[in-house]
Amino acid sequence: MKSLAILGSTGSIGLNVLHVVSAFPRRYRVTALCASTSVERLAGQIREFRPRLAVVRDAEHADRLRELLAPGVSVDILHGDSGYIQAAVHPDVQTVVGAMVGAAGLVPTLQAIEAGKQVALANKETLVMAGQLVMDRAREKNVSISPIDSEHSAIFQCLAGSRRQDLDRILLTGSGGPFRTRSKESFGDIDVAQALRHPNWSMGKKITIDSATLMNKGLEVIEAKWLFGVSLDQIEVLIHPQSIVHSMVAFQDGSVMAQLGIPDMKGAIAYALSHPERLALNQPLPDFAAMGALTFEKPDLEKFPCLSLAFEACCRQGTLPAVLNAANEMAVAAFLEESIGFTQIAEVISTVMQRHASIDNPDLSAILEADRWARRQAQEEINFLK
Repeated sequence: MKSLAILGSTGSIGLNVLHVVSAFPRRYRVTALCASTSVERLAGQIREFRPRLAVVRDAEHADRLRELLAPGVSVDILHGDSGYIQAAVHPDVQTVVGAMVGAAGLVPTLQAIEAGKQVALANKETLVMAGQLVMDRAREKNVSISPIDSEHSAIFQCLAGSRRQDLDRILLTGSGGPFRTRSKESFGDIDVAQALRHPNWSMGKKITIDSATLMNKGLEVIEAKWLFGVSLDQIEVLIHPQSIVHSMVAFQDGSVMAQLGIPDMKGAIAYALSHPERLALNQPLPDFAAMGALTFEKPDLEKFPCLSLAFEACCRQGTLPAVLNAANEMAVAAFLEESIGFTQIAEVISTVMQRHASIDNPDLSAILEADRWARRQAQEEINFLK
Protein backbone atom coordinates (compact mmCIF):
# COMPACT_ATOMS: atom_id res chain seq x y z
CA MET A 1 0.00 0.00 0.00
CA LYS A 2 1.37 3.40 -1.01
CA SER A 3 1.24 6.22 1.54
CA LEU A 4 0.51 9.73 0.26
CA ALA A 5 0.95 13.30 1.38
CA ILE A 6 -1.39 15.55 -0.60
CA LEU A 7 -0.23 19.16 -0.68
CA GLY A 8 -3.37 21.00 -1.74
CA SER A 9 -6.06 18.47 -0.90
CA THR A 10 -9.05 20.83 -1.05
CA GLY A 11 -8.47 22.17 -4.57
CA SER A 12 -9.66 20.62 -7.81
CA ILE A 13 -6.58 18.40 -8.23
CA GLY A 14 -6.61 17.34 -4.58
CA LEU A 15 -10.28 16.40 -4.76
CA ASN A 16 -9.62 14.23 -7.80
CA VAL A 17 -6.64 12.59 -6.09
CA LEU A 18 -8.86 11.66 -3.18
CA HIS A 19 -11.46 10.32 -5.60
CA VAL A 20 -8.81 7.95 -6.97
CA VAL A 21 -7.73 7.00 -3.44
CA SER A 22 -11.34 6.22 -2.51
CA ALA A 23 -11.70 3.99 -5.56
CA PHE A 24 -8.58 1.99 -4.66
CA PRO A 25 -8.46 1.77 -0.85
CA ARG A 26 -6.18 -1.28 -0.88
CA ARG A 27 -3.57 0.54 -2.94
CA TYR A 28 -3.37 3.95 -1.29
CA ARG A 29 -3.66 5.48 2.13
CA VAL A 30 -3.45 9.13 3.10
CA THR A 31 -0.87 10.08 5.71
CA ALA A 32 -0.94 13.88 5.36
CA LEU A 33 -3.46 16.38 4.04
CA CYS A 34 -2.55 20.02 3.43
CA ALA A 35 -4.83 22.92 2.57
CA SER A 36 -4.69 26.69 2.83
CA THR A 37 -7.88 28.16 4.29
CA SER A 38 -10.66 25.73 3.28
CA VAL A 39 -10.87 24.25 6.76
CA GLU A 40 -14.47 23.03 6.51
CA ARG A 41 -13.67 20.92 3.46
CA LEU A 42 -10.41 19.76 5.03
CA ALA A 43 -12.24 18.69 8.20
CA GLY A 44 -14.51 16.49 6.13
CA GLN A 45 -11.51 14.94 4.39
CA ILE A 46 -9.85 14.24 7.73
CA ARG A 47 -12.96 12.45 8.99
CA GLU A 48 -13.10 10.31 5.85
CA PHE A 49 -9.42 9.50 5.27
CA ARG A 50 -8.02 9.67 8.83
CA PRO A 51 -4.57 11.10 8.06
CA ARG A 52 -1.93 11.37 10.76
CA LEU A 53 -1.11 14.98 9.88
CA ALA A 54 -3.10 17.99 8.63
CA VAL A 55 -1.69 21.39 7.72
CA VAL A 56 -3.31 24.78 7.07
CA ARG A 57 -2.01 28.25 6.30
CA ASP A 58 -1.84 29.86 9.75
CA ALA A 59 -2.58 29.46 13.45
CA GLU A 60 -6.06 30.99 13.16
CA HIS A 61 -7.15 28.39 10.62
CA ALA A 62 -5.48 25.64 12.64
CA ASP A 63 -7.58 26.63 15.66
CA ARG A 64 -10.72 26.66 13.55
CA LEU A 65 -9.90 23.19 12.23
CA ARG A 66 -9.54 21.85 15.77
CA GLU A 67 -12.96 23.28 16.62
CA LEU A 68 -14.54 21.56 13.64
CA LEU A 69 -13.13 18.13 14.41
CA ALA A 70 -15.08 16.15 16.95
CA PRO A 71 -13.32 14.69 19.99
CA GLY A 72 -11.88 11.34 19.11
CA VAL A 73 -10.54 12.40 15.68
CA SER A 74 -6.84 11.85 16.17
CA VAL A 75 -4.72 14.02 13.87
CA ASP A 76 -1.74 16.30 14.38
CA ILE A 77 -2.58 19.80 13.15
CA LEU A 78 0.24 22.09 12.00
CA HIS A 79 0.31 25.37 10.11
CA GLY A 80 2.49 27.53 7.91
CA ASP A 81 5.54 26.79 5.78
CA SER A 82 7.13 24.54 8.38
CA GLY A 83 3.94 22.47 8.53
CA TYR A 84 3.86 21.95 4.76
CA ILE A 85 7.49 20.88 4.84
CA GLN A 86 6.83 18.42 7.67
CA ALA A 87 4.04 16.88 5.61
CA ALA A 88 6.33 16.60 2.59
CA VAL A 89 9.10 14.84 4.53
CA HIS A 90 6.94 12.75 6.88
CA PRO A 91 8.76 9.43 7.45
CA ASP A 92 5.66 7.35 6.65
CA VAL A 93 5.03 9.08 3.30
CA GLN A 94 6.23 7.45 0.10
CA THR A 95 4.73 9.76 -2.54
CA VAL A 96 4.11 13.49 -2.26
CA VAL A 97 1.35 14.87 -4.47
CA GLY A 98 2.22 18.48 -5.27
CA ALA A 99 -1.18 20.08 -5.90
CA MET A 100 -0.72 23.44 -4.17
CA VAL A 101 -1.46 26.53 -6.24
CA GLY A 102 1.37 28.89 -7.12
CA ALA A 103 4.86 29.52 -5.80
CA ALA A 104 3.96 28.10 -2.38
CA GLY A 105 4.53 24.61 -3.76
CA LEU A 106 8.23 25.06 -4.56
CA VAL A 107 9.93 24.68 -1.18
CA PRO A 108 7.84 21.72 0.07
CA THR A 109 8.47 19.92 -3.23
CA LEU A 110 12.20 20.49 -2.98
CA GLN A 111 12.17 19.25 0.60
CA ALA A 112 10.27 16.12 -0.48
CA ILE A 113 12.98 15.47 -3.08
CA GLU A 114 15.70 15.97 -0.47
CA ALA A 115 13.93 13.40 1.71
CA GLY A 116 13.89 10.90 -1.16
CA LYS A 117 10.13 10.92 -1.68
CA GLN A 118 8.63 10.20 -5.07
CA VAL A 119 6.75 13.21 -6.43
CA ALA A 120 3.49 13.35 -8.41
CA LEU A 121 3.52 16.95 -9.60
CA ALA A 122 0.59 19.14 -10.56
CA ASN A 123 2.14 22.37 -9.23
CA LYS A 124 3.69 23.59 -12.49
CA GLU A 125 5.08 26.69 -10.76
CA THR A 126 7.70 24.49 -9.07
CA LEU A 127 9.39 23.81 -12.41
CA VAL A 128 8.63 27.24 -13.84
CA MET A 129 10.49 28.93 -11.01
CA ALA A 130 13.30 26.47 -10.40
CA GLY A 131 13.27 23.82 -13.14
CA GLN A 132 17.03 23.33 -13.36
CA LEU A 133 17.43 23.20 -9.60
CA VAL A 134 14.54 20.77 -9.08
CA MET A 135 15.44 18.37 -11.88
CA ASP A 136 19.15 18.32 -10.95
CA ARG A 137 18.31 17.52 -7.35
CA ALA A 138 15.81 14.84 -8.36
CA ARG A 139 18.49 13.11 -10.44
CA GLU A 140 21.00 13.32 -7.60
CA LYS A 141 18.51 11.84 -5.13
CA ASN A 142 17.17 9.26 -7.63
CA VAL A 143 13.67 10.66 -7.21
CA SER A 144 11.06 10.25 -9.95
CA ILE A 145 8.81 13.18 -10.81
CA SER A 146 5.57 11.99 -12.40
CA PRO A 147 3.51 14.70 -14.11
CA ILE A 148 -0.15 15.17 -13.22
CA ASP A 149 -0.94 17.94 -15.71
CA SER A 150 -2.96 16.25 -18.48
CA GLU A 151 -0.63 17.62 -21.18
CA HIS A 152 2.57 16.49 -19.51
CA SER A 153 1.06 13.15 -18.58
CA ALA A 154 0.19 12.73 -22.25
CA ILE A 155 3.76 13.50 -23.32
CA PHE A 156 5.09 11.12 -20.65
CA GLN A 157 2.83 8.37 -21.96
CA CYS A 158 3.70 9.04 -25.61
CA LEU A 159 7.43 8.78 -24.82
CA ALA A 160 7.06 5.47 -23.00
CA GLY A 161 9.14 2.80 -24.69
CA SER A 162 10.82 5.22 -27.09
CA ARG A 163 14.40 6.42 -27.17
CA ARG A 164 14.75 10.05 -26.16
CA GLN A 165 17.33 10.64 -28.89
CA ASP A 166 14.60 9.85 -31.44
CA LEU A 167 12.39 12.70 -30.20
CA ASP A 168 11.96 15.56 -32.65
CA ARG A 169 9.45 17.80 -30.90
CA ILE A 170 6.64 18.04 -28.41
CA LEU A 171 3.23 19.21 -29.62
CA LEU A 172 1.59 20.75 -26.56
CA THR A 173 -2.15 21.14 -26.98
CA GLY A 174 -4.58 23.49 -25.29
CA SER A 175 -8.28 24.26 -25.63
CA GLY A 176 -7.74 27.96 -26.31
CA GLY A 177 -9.92 28.91 -23.36
CA PRO A 178 -13.24 30.77 -23.43
CA PHE A 179 -12.05 33.63 -25.69
CA ARG A 180 -10.47 31.72 -28.56
CA THR A 181 -12.96 33.08 -31.12
CA ARG A 182 -13.65 36.42 -29.46
CA SER A 183 -12.37 39.55 -31.18
CA LYS A 184 -9.30 41.20 -29.69
CA GLU A 185 -11.10 44.55 -29.78
CA SER A 186 -13.65 43.31 -27.23
CA PHE A 187 -11.12 41.98 -24.70
CA GLY A 188 -11.38 45.18 -22.68
CA ASP A 189 -14.98 44.26 -21.85
CA ILE A 190 -14.18 40.82 -20.40
CA ASP A 191 -15.32 40.44 -16.81
CA VAL A 192 -14.43 37.89 -14.13
CA ALA A 193 -17.55 35.77 -14.59
CA GLN A 194 -16.88 35.41 -18.32
CA ALA A 195 -13.22 34.50 -17.76
CA LEU A 196 -14.17 31.79 -15.28
CA ARG A 197 -16.41 29.97 -17.80
CA HIS A 198 -13.94 27.48 -19.23
CA PRO A 199 -15.51 25.55 -22.10
CA ASN A 200 -14.09 22.11 -21.25
CA TRP A 201 -12.41 21.85 -17.85
CA SER A 202 -13.55 22.34 -14.27
CA MET A 203 -10.63 23.90 -12.37
CA GLY A 204 -9.77 26.35 -9.62
CA LYS A 205 -10.13 30.08 -10.23
CA LYS A 206 -6.45 30.90 -10.70
CA ILE A 207 -5.74 28.21 -13.29
CA THR A 208 -9.03 29.01 -15.05
CA ILE A 209 -7.96 32.63 -15.52
CA ASP A 210 -4.53 31.43 -16.65
CA SER A 211 -6.31 29.30 -19.25
CA ALA A 212 -8.30 32.32 -20.42
CA THR A 213 -5.12 34.37 -20.95
CA LEU A 214 -3.15 31.33 -22.28
CA MET A 215 -0.58 31.93 -19.54
CA ASN A 216 -1.33 28.41 -18.37
CA LYS A 217 -0.06 27.11 -21.71
CA GLY A 218 3.03 29.29 -21.37
CA LEU A 219 3.76 27.91 -17.92
CA GLU A 220 3.31 24.41 -19.33
CA VAL A 221 5.89 25.15 -22.03
CA ILE A 222 8.46 25.99 -19.36
CA GLU A 223 7.45 22.95 -17.33
CA ALA A 224 7.80 20.68 -20.38
CA LYS A 225 11.26 21.99 -21.12
CA TRP A 226 12.53 20.82 -17.74
CA LEU A 227 10.46 17.66 -17.33
CA PHE A 228 11.52 16.22 -20.67
CA GLY A 229 14.93 17.82 -21.15
CA VAL A 230 14.16 19.55 -24.45
CA SER A 231 15.01 22.94 -25.89
CA LEU A 232 12.42 25.66 -26.38
CA ASP A 233 12.48 25.24 -30.16
CA GLN A 234 11.42 21.61 -29.68
CA ILE A 235 8.09 22.66 -28.14
CA GLU A 236 5.16 23.71 -30.32
CA VAL A 237 1.83 24.92 -28.94
CA LEU A 238 -1.34 23.92 -30.77
CA ILE A 239 -4.87 25.05 -29.95
CA HIS A 240 -7.22 22.07 -29.91
CA PRO A 241 -10.74 23.22 -28.90
CA GLN A 242 -12.14 19.73 -28.29
CA SER A 243 -9.58 18.88 -25.53
CA ILE A 244 -9.51 15.22 -26.57
CA VAL A 245 -5.90 15.04 -27.75
CA HIS A 246 -4.06 15.93 -24.55
CA SER A 247 -0.70 16.33 -26.32
CA MET A 248 1.48 14.66 -28.95
CA VAL A 249 5.10 13.75 -29.55
CA ALA A 250 6.78 13.82 -32.98
CA PHE A 251 9.80 11.64 -33.72
CA GLN A 252 12.64 12.17 -36.16
CA ASP A 253 11.19 9.62 -38.63
CA GLY A 254 8.01 11.71 -38.98
CA SER A 255 5.86 9.52 -36.74
CA VAL A 256 3.55 11.26 -34.28
CA MET A 257 2.20 9.66 -31.10
CA ALA A 258 -0.87 11.17 -29.44
CA GLN A 259 -2.60 10.47 -26.14
CA LEU A 260 -6.37 10.92 -26.19
CA GLY A 261 -9.10 10.86 -23.57
CA ILE A 262 -12.03 12.78 -22.17
CA PRO A 263 -11.18 16.09 -20.42
CA ASP A 264 -10.97 14.67 -16.89
CA MET A 265 -7.96 14.87 -14.58
CA LYS A 266 -8.51 11.53 -12.86
CA GLY A 267 -6.80 9.63 -15.67
CA ALA A 268 -3.57 11.64 -15.44
CA ILE A 269 -3.64 11.50 -11.63
CA ALA A 270 -4.12 7.74 -11.55
CA TYR A 271 -1.29 7.19 -14.04
CA ALA A 272 1.07 9.38 -12.01
CA LEU A 273 0.30 7.34 -8.89
CA SER A 274 0.30 3.87 -10.47
CA HIS A 275 2.87 4.05 -13.31
CA PRO A 276 3.72 1.74 -15.04
CA GLU A 277 0.38 0.12 -14.18
CA ARG A 278 -2.94 1.48 -15.38
CA LEU A 279 -5.85 1.49 -12.95
CA ALA A 280 -9.36 0.40 -13.92
CA LEU A 281 -11.00 3.82 -13.54
CA ASN A 282 -14.07 2.96 -15.60
CA GLN A 283 -13.76 6.31 -17.37
CA PRO A 284 -15.90 6.71 -20.50
CA LEU A 285 -14.09 6.75 -23.83
CA PRO A 286 -14.42 9.79 -26.10
CA ASP A 287 -17.44 9.42 -28.38
CA PHE A 288 -15.51 9.90 -31.61
CA ALA A 289 -18.47 9.29 -33.90
CA ALA A 290 -20.55 11.92 -32.12
CA MET A 291 -17.85 14.60 -31.95
CA GLY A 292 -16.90 14.48 -35.61
CA ALA A 293 -13.72 16.37 -36.46
CA LEU A 294 -10.79 17.08 -34.16
CA THR A 295 -9.31 20.45 -35.11
CA PHE A 296 -6.02 22.22 -34.47
CA GLU A 297 -4.77 25.77 -35.00
CA LYS A 298 -1.87 28.00 -34.06
CA PRO A 299 -2.30 30.27 -31.03
CA ASP A 300 -2.91 33.97 -31.70
CA LEU A 301 -0.04 35.65 -29.87
CA GLU A 302 -1.41 39.14 -30.49
CA LYS A 303 -4.68 38.32 -28.74
CA PHE A 304 -2.91 36.36 -26.00
CA PRO A 305 0.37 38.15 -25.17
CA CYS A 306 0.83 36.17 -21.95
CA LEU A 307 1.93 33.19 -24.03
CA SER A 308 4.59 35.32 -25.73
CA LEU A 309 5.80 36.55 -22.34
CA ALA A 310 6.18 32.97 -21.15
CA PHE A 311 8.18 32.06 -24.27
CA GLU A 312 10.43 35.07 -23.58
CA ALA A 313 10.99 34.02 -19.98
CA CYS A 314 11.72 30.45 -21.03
CA CYS A 315 14.22 31.65 -23.63
CA ARG A 316 16.09 33.98 -21.27
CA GLN A 317 15.85 31.66 -18.22
CA GLY A 318 17.70 32.70 -15.05
CA THR A 319 15.35 34.29 -12.53
CA LEU A 320 13.02 35.66 -15.21
CA PRO A 321 10.59 32.68 -15.14
CA ALA A 322 10.18 33.15 -11.38
CA VAL A 323 9.45 36.84 -12.00
CA LEU A 324 6.95 35.97 -14.74
CA ASN A 325 5.17 33.56 -12.40
CA ALA A 326 5.04 35.92 -9.42
CA ALA A 327 3.81 38.86 -11.48
CA ASN A 328 1.16 36.66 -13.04
CA GLU A 329 -0.05 35.40 -9.65
CA MET A 330 -0.40 38.98 -8.42
CA ALA A 331 -2.11 40.19 -11.61
CA VAL A 332 -4.58 37.30 -11.69
CA ALA A 333 -5.47 37.88 -8.03
CA ALA A 334 -6.03 41.57 -8.77
CA PHE A 335 -8.25 40.71 -11.75
CA LEU A 336 -10.30 38.29 -9.64
CA GLU A 337 -10.75 41.11 -7.12
CA GLU A 338 -11.81 43.37 -10.03
CA SER A 339 -8.94 45.77 -9.30
CA ILE A 340 -7.60 45.57 -12.87
CA GLY A 341 -9.05 44.58 -16.24
CA PHE A 342 -8.44 41.40 -18.20
CA THR A 343 -5.98 42.94 -20.66
CA GLN A 344 -4.06 44.56 -17.82
CA ILE A 345 -2.94 41.13 -16.57
CA ALA A 346 -0.42 40.97 -19.42
CA GLU A 347 0.48 44.64 -18.96
CA VAL A 348 1.45 44.07 -15.32
CA ILE A 349 3.54 41.01 -16.16
CA SER A 350 5.31 42.72 -19.07
CA THR A 351 6.15 45.81 -17.01
CA VAL A 352 7.63 43.78 -14.16
CA MET A 353 9.64 41.60 -16.54
CA GLN A 354 11.08 44.68 -18.24
CA ARG A 355 12.25 46.05 -14.88
CA HIS A 356 14.01 42.85 -13.86
CA ALA A 357 17.75 42.28 -14.13
CA SER A 358 17.78 38.51 -14.45
CA ILE A 359 20.34 36.42 -12.57
CA ASP A 360 21.79 33.43 -14.44
CA ASN A 361 22.04 30.00 -12.80
CA PRO A 362 20.24 31.14 -9.62
CA ASP A 363 20.24 29.18 -6.39
CA LEU A 364 17.09 28.79 -4.31
CA SER A 365 17.64 31.98 -2.32
CA ALA A 366 18.02 34.03 -5.52
CA ILE A 367 14.86 32.49 -6.95
CA LEU A 368 12.85 33.23 -3.82
CA GLU A 369 14.19 36.79 -3.69
CA ALA A 370 13.23 37.30 -7.34
CA ASP A 371 9.75 36.05 -6.46
CA ARG A 372 9.45 38.52 -3.57
CA TRP A 373 10.82 41.38 -5.69
CA ALA A 374 8.39 40.68 -8.51
CA ARG A 375 5.42 40.63 -6.15
CA ARG A 376 6.36 44.05 -4.79
CA GLN A 377 6.82 45.43 -8.29
CA ALA A 378 3.57 43.92 -9.50
CA GLN A 379 1.65 45.40 -6.59
CA GLU A 380 3.08 48.83 -7.38
CA GLU A 381 1.93 48.51 -10.98
CA ILE A 382 -1.50 47.24 -9.93
CA ASN A 383 -1.90 50.21 -7.58
CA PHE A 384 -0.97 52.53 -10.45
CA LEU A 385 -3.55 50.96 -12.77
CA LYS A 386 -6.43 51.00 -10.29
